[in-house]
Amino acid sequence: MEAQESGEHKYVYDFAEGNKDLKDLLGGKGANLAEMTNLGLPVPPGFTITTEACKAYLTTGREPDGLAAQIEAHLESLEREMGRRLGDPDDPLLVSVRSGAKFSMPGMMETVLNVGLNDHSVVGLSAQSGGNDRFAWDSYRRLIQMFGKTVCEVPGEEFEHALDEIKSAKGTHNDLDLNADDLRGLVDAYKKIFAKHTGREFPQEPREQLDLAIRAVFDSWNAERAILYRRQERIPADLGTAVNVVAMVFGNLGPDSGTGVAFTRDPGSGAQGIYGDYLANAQGEDVVAGIRNTVPLQELEQLDKTSYDQLLGIMARLEGHYKDLCDIEFTIERGKLWMLQTRVGKRTAAAAFVIAGQLVDEGLIDLDEALHRVNGAQLAQLMFPRFQLDHEFEAVAKGIGASPGAASGKVVFTSARAVELAAEGEAVILVRRETNPDDLNGMIAAKGILTSRGGKTSHAAVVARGMGKTCVSGADELDVNVPAKRFTVGGHVVNEGDVVSIDGTTGKVYLGEVPVMPSEVVQYFEGELDPENTDDALVRSVHRIMTHADAARRLRVRTNADTGTDAARARRFGAEGIGLCRTEHMFLGDRRELVERLILAHGDREREDALAALLPLQRADFIEIFREMDGLPVTVRLIDPPLHEFLPPLEQLAVNVAVAQERGEDVAKEEALLAAVRRMHEENPMLGLRGVRLGLVIPGLFAMQVRAIAEAAVAVVRDGGKACPEIMVPLVGAVQELETVRAEAERIIAEVVGDSGVEVLIGTMIEVPRAALTAGQIAEAAEFFSFGTNDLTQMGWGFSRDDVEGAFFWRYLELGIFGISPFESIDTDGVGRLIRIAAEEGRAARPGLKLGVCGEHGGDPDSVHFFHEVGLDYVSCSPFRVPVARLEAGRAAITTTGSDSR
Repeated sequence: MEAQESGEHKYVYDFAEGNKDLKDLLGGKGANLAEMTNLGLPVPPGFTITTEACKAYLTTGREPDGLAAQIEAHLESLEREMGRRLGDPDDPLLVSVRSGAKFSMPGMMETVLNVGLNDHSVVGLSAQSGGNDRFAWDSYRRLIQMFGKTVCEVPGEEFEHALDEIKSAKGTHNDLDLNADDLRGLVDAYKKIFAKHTGREFPQEPREQLDLAIRAVFDSWNAERAILYRRQERIPADLGTAVNVVAMVFGNLGPDSGTGVAFTRDPGSGAQGIYGDYLANAQGEDVVAGIRNTVPLQELEQLDKTSYDQLLGIMARLEGHYKDLCDIEFTIERGKLWMLQTRVGKRTAAAAFVIAGQLVDEGLIDLDEALHRVNGAQLAQLMFPRFQLDHEFEAVAKGIGASPGAASGKVVFTSARAVELAAEGEAVILVRRETNPDDLNGMIAAKGILTSRGGKTSHAAVVARGMGKTCVSGADELDVNVPAKRFTVGGHVVNEGDVVSIDGTTGKVYLGEVPVMPSEVVQYFEGELDPENTDDALVRSVHRIMTHADAARRLRVRTNADTGTDAARARRFGAEGIGLCRTEHMFLGDRRELVERLILAHGDREREDALAALLPLQRADFIEIFREMDGLPVTVRLIDPPLHEFLPPLEQLAVNVAVAQERGEDVAKEEALLAAVRRMHEENPMLGLRGVRLGLVIPGLFAMQVRAIAEAAVAVVRDGGKACPEIMVPLVGAVQELETVRAEAERIIAEVVGDSGVEVLIGTMIEVPRAALTAGQIAEAAEFFSFGTNDLTQMGWGFSRDDVEGAFFWRYLELGIFGISPFESIDTDGVGRLIRIAAEEGRAARPGLKLGVCGEHGGDPDSVHFFHEVGLDYVSCSPFRVPVARLEAGRAAITTTGSDSR
């Protein structure tokens, strides 16, 4: 209080001064200790040093001015309340020093117990405990061990070895068999280990112990494991941690004491009941470290029914107060129950949905809050099949979990073989160094894709996610030999036809078949499970929450689909149209020869013949898609990639021609093809002749596609169906490009549509930064914008999407330059600003402009919230991500207060 009165910044709060809503300042642990204190629950007294103090310390490398004096004042207050002084030799006060960030990071940062013990106060602690020498020396050895490892970086295994040696000499494996003399000897051994590694004696001054422990907790915010955890959980790096200084209560005083953890519901399944573990005669870290086997929490009823009944009452009270699953840590000191921590408990994805539904039924929360309690990442986890690891399976390699799921099958090394075996009913895993568009048929046929190169945004990864296929990429331990039809890893040789299993969530690769469990959530979305007539609590909860999300959301959700099969599945998953139909995928496979004819054409006649041959094939594709969508909007992107992508690689073709020439074979066709490939070769094709540029340079190409789209729509309508086509011109950077294409398209559409009643919108993909910055001009010629965030990110950052992830993204993530890859979640500050500018200026020029997004970000949970915020009309994503986008669009629409879904 004195700090506030003097105008000094307040860095320290007693528990009674805080509450659960001050997590930003007091961290989750401190805020919840304060809340329990204010509820009148038995919490040991203490105080919290704020996250602001931590941030100041980490910024300057020293404690902020005034902090030491405030700690002293609050420590004196704690000593008066407890009637003891820190480290007093006769009647010592001991404290624990614990971390506590805003978001739970279990085990990632530091804790030091029994601070205040030294060679003198250990005697006083024994007297204070009624002459329990064993307890006092056990507490002292714990302090030296934790302080040495945490504060002074003494190797923890050295302390463990010393403990093991004493137990071995005693002929026991149990810590509890060590007596006071044994533990006194262990303290001496620990002191020598401490001195050897630090060059100084173990500090005997209690306040020095406290100050050093506090700094160690601050420093642990930037420990490697904490950084990795934050990156994984997407926790901001600038939050800092609070430090809680709490009067010690002891669970290691004897059989009438102990420590435990409890959950108010099962965090694995969400089932209601009593869940937790208890360990008699122990301190808290013993439970976490697994030093001794715990007993189920229910057994506490036989050991100490009074404490057990009190604990159950507190658990019910806390769950009712927090209106959520609570995770509780407690200690019993000689029959007295103390609450050391509570927090909204972490849970599995399945438990998150089940618990949210239960709490609605119990009247504790409403459906808006239930929707806030779950998230798209959890739903995605529930949709993928998973391995049933009932017994140990050893992974032989680990790559990047590029597309979640679990798949087993026979190894194949070519797309043709994948298609052949799949047609025979075999499950196959396509193994490649890396995939390319030619592998599409094989990828479709395969149960999973495994590559030795690439990352989360490589071709294999992007396509696999789009198809809902399991994919592990970048498994660089694999030596893939495609000509020999085998790969080797860790001394194992895996030949074509051998069975492997891949886990697209963990990135692990297994030899042999690992059994899988189907996802009941996908069965529900596919219409195979009726949520009204099932005993499956998860399916019922998912249905209930998804129904509310659909009612709440403003954003519509479309899908990226290139075939009728994908379109049909996306509709079952709730898609409200197609936001991206990629026409280039329709030029692969058997049609590649027609593309070659187009590229090799000499003169107008040969080019027109090639286009005429492609026209009916494209028209048939669009008819199938329009029929499946039955009047829902279908945005068709005219051909986007450079044409040479449909030809063999230059190096491979040059070698083939040279070899054939050496053999004296007729290679006239191959030579013509090689000449065309060389003519079209570009150093940077992603910034070359592609998109709208192709349509302007190659006469008739876009015209053929526009005609196929219009004719398909008319055919569907005249057959009694409905069609709502939207033609999207890619890679536009200047309005004049769009105006030129639009003029030709409108002429063809008018000629084809006639009096059929078909309406065709013409718009563009905003994927070039200049297009975003001149959106007001472009909107004059566009009826809709669809943001192509993959290319907008690539060009906005100056990154080659195909190269950078494996090259240096790992370092950017390590340094904190990225919290997450900008290809995974939208860069709201940079690329997002381009989107915001284009949306505002586009609608200013054309108020009815339809706005959507069709890049990979359309199915990313965090990105969906941004797209809602900037006022887009819809997002589009792969069929498998449609439910995720629906859920997140609903979450974006509700008030985002209440408990955090982390």
